[in-house]
Amino acid sequence: MTLSRHNPAELSPPTGFSHAVTATGSRLVFLAGQTALDTDGKVVGDTLPEQFETALSNLLTALAAAGGTPHDLARVTVYATDVADYRVHARELGRVWRRLAGRDYPAMAVVGVVRLWDEQCLVEVDGVAVLP
Repeated sequence: MTLSRHNPAELSPPTGFSHAVTATGSRLVFLAGQTALDTDGKVVGDTLPEQFETALSNLLTALAAAGGTPHDLARVTVYATDVADYRVHARELGRVWRRLAGRDYPAMAVVGVVRLWDEQCLVEVDGVAVLP
């Protein structure tokens, strides 16, 4: 399996994402949206960074159960109920990403949403991975 990240000089330098990712492999893993739910189904964390850490950890747990690692992520979408708050915490969220998932960034997008399934949730993360 190979993931190649493409960041052309003609585009703005990416910070915390890749502009394009090409993937070759034999299995696609579609990862459901994960929020800051603990094992009892309760929302944990009051701040966006706290909830992001739990949501990303949950996504990576699902990925590991499918046999993948953070390096296998080709695409991630982050749904935030407050994009301005996401931007304010961008550096802190980047540190959380690097600590949990490393520095191989997938193609990513942040999408502002009115609310998530659980009203207390501030962020949800889903993705697609390519495994050998």
